[in-house]
Amino acid sequence: MSGFLIFVGTTNNITCTTMNIKMSSYYYLITLLVFSVIHTNTFAQNEPIGKFRSFSIQGHSGAHIYSGETLDEELQYGYGAIDVRYSWQPSTDTEWARDTGYASYGIGFYSASIGDPQVFGNPNALYGFVNFYLSNPFRRNTLELSPALGLTYNLNPFNPETNPLNDAIGSRISVYFSLHFGGAYKVNRDIDFLYGIDFTHFSNGRTYMPNYGLNLFGFNLGMRYNFNALQNKHDKNLYTTNVLPSRFQRSVRPKSPKNAFGNSMDIYAAIGTTQNDEDAGTSNRYGNFTGSIDYRHYFNKMHGASIGLDFMIDGSLAAEYPDSGDHFLLGAHAGYDFMFWKLDVRVQAGTYLTDSRGKGNFYLRPAIQYELPKNLFAQIGLKTSNGAAADWIEFGIGWKPFKW
Repeated sequence: MSGFLIFVGTTNNITCTTMNIKMSSYYYLITLLVFSVIHTNTFAQNEPIGKFRSFSIQGHSGAHIYSGETLDEELQYGYGAIDVRYSWQPSTDTEWARDTGYASYGIGFYSASIGDPQVFGNPNALYGFVNFYLSNPFRRNTLELSPALGLTYNLNPFNPETNPLNDAIGSRISVYFSLHFGGAYKVNRDIDFLYGIDFTHFSNGRTYMPNYGLNLFGFNLGMRYNFNALQNKHDKNLYTTNVLPSRFQRSVRPKSPKNAFGNSMDIYAAIGTTQNDEDAGTSNRYGNFTGSIDYRHYFNKMHGASIGLDFMIDGSLAAEYPDSGDHFLLGAHAGYDFMFWKLDVRVQAGTYLTDSRGKGNFYLRPAIQYELPKNLFAQIGLKTSNGAAADWIEFGIGWKPFKW
């Protein structure tokens, strides 16, 4: 009997113990769920909500850097311009956004008065830009670097009869490039005061002659308004105190991670078209070709370096070298690559391994590359001669057959 009682008691103890374990498990699960809800709500309250945008307007003024022969008097008084930009700030934590320090990007409109409109026209430009932040995001004053690329239109080009003085621009539409370096001082919650220096370049890459180009260097001042595009959806009452943040709070940029692969072999082919000085004002054109093979090393996901060979054909050499065999040029180059999102900003410097045919000792190739599926890429670049003088604009496509 006592044994039976002992057995029953033991059974009850086991049952109680099992119930205690079950109850503890229930308490644990309930506690975990409550903690998760509290943590989620806290995280949601701390995380910036919205679509962050900005609108800016800047005034520009400065002087010309001119290498031509006939426009010194017309360019002596400098230039004035106005620049309007609309930008998007990444609000999601994507990989490329982190790598670039949450750089903003957008579109812009530029309008300038650079001299006599009978000679130059009234140039306007439409462009895209990226704004990189160079300093600590928590400072009131931050430094910024902003490259922009687009098209300039409404130019009055060279014409041997009606506009013979303009040896800077030979086409009504040209490439627009600018580089801005400056600061943004946070005046209040929404407004930034902008200041800085900038360089602007108009050129058609010798697609039409003459093409000394227009180079503008000066300073700028302006204002930028930051806002949250979701504010009206969140609460559109004009007198509300329920206001969303108007700025995206950037975090400190982490160290750029390594690329998935460290090296690649690139094959690239491009074409272009040019004119010679004696073809100015005519429809005479020449074809150009570039074929390149590169070895590229990736330091990380943002920075790389390359070396390679260029095989070039310049049809415009026919004016001085009738033999088609003299139109071939061979060169070697080295370059630097800055990569973000699907874009790659490339700067290469090369030298000729054959006779340069009067093109100088070295050439440059600034270019923008866009990644395509299946290891393909598209690229647009400018090949120069005699240092920085435009030789031709090239449009090409490439392939990375090997990555390791």
